[in-house]
Amino acid sequence: MMLDAQLLSAPLMDHRGLDLEAAARLTYVLEQSFRYDYEAPVAALRQRLVVVPKPRHGSQYRRAHQLSVTGADASRRVRRDSRGNVIAWLHAEHVARSVEFRIAAVLERVAGRERVMLPAGALDRPDLLRPTALTAADERLRDLAAGLTASSGTPLERAGRICSLVHAALTYDDGATSVATTAAQALAGGRGVCQDYAHVMLALCHLVGLPARYVSGHLLGQGGTHAWVEVVVPSGHEATACAFDPCNGRRAGNGYVTIATGRDYRDVAPTSGTYLGASPSRLTTCRRVGVLAAA
Repeated sequence: MMLDAQLLSAPLMDHRGLDLEAAARLTYVLEQSFRYDYEAPVAALRQRLVVVPKPRHGSQYRRAHQLSVTGADASRRVRRDSRGNVIAWLHAEHVARSVEFRIAAVLERVAGRERVMLPAGALDRPDLLRPTALTAADERLRDLAAGLTASSGTPLERAGRICSLVHAALTYDDGATSVATTAAQALAGGRGVCQDYAHVMLALCHLVGLPARYVSGHLLGQGGTHAWVEVVVPSGHEATACAFDPCNGRRAGNGYVTIATGRDYRDVAPTSGTYLGASPSRLTTCRRVGVLAAA
């Protein structure tokens, strides 16, 4: 499906007045840009972008999209990684002053197909059970997990308790942490942003033996990108990835747009890269996401 410019310019609905969970069909528009400005020309720019939504994630379908580059002549290579994420590599040999990467997409959510199904083998996948450098446990995290290990209930109920526990343990504070902050550091400081909440929840899930993964995407009504967690639980002869948002202390529903999944933030960072030159770069981002139609 080709991306229709008229769709992108159409007014968005006020999602606050919609019952998103009851809708049979929802259409979303996503526009996001990343602009890098340099004080002097730079060379050999190599940029990795994880901004294009998966073709399908549960009930969410990508119907059309366009990834564009302005400010420099850039070649591109787009592929799907082992987790189904869309990874774009862009190469520009010369950037005079600035370069901008822009994603525009139309997505649709169809009721009745909500579950994100995985093979039963996902319950034992090492990448969903083992910590990373950002989600490694310390004594404080182990102490929290000790009480959870002894608790009863289904895996889904235990995941819900972890979500609530992390929500209560941290206070949202933009600027208190960085993309390099670990789960242990965020918990010790008691403050962080959505990625910190997700990392702490992942650390606890790993400690109690719950397979889980990091999710990057967008939350309607929020200014920037968002992060949450999918916990993988048994579902008959398969497995289901159930989404929890510890930053907001709730299950993630139709107000969320998924872009990619990974072990932690580093796997799915929206933009990262390198270049040759002495000039520092300044990043400016802009985002527009919302509901175009609901039925």
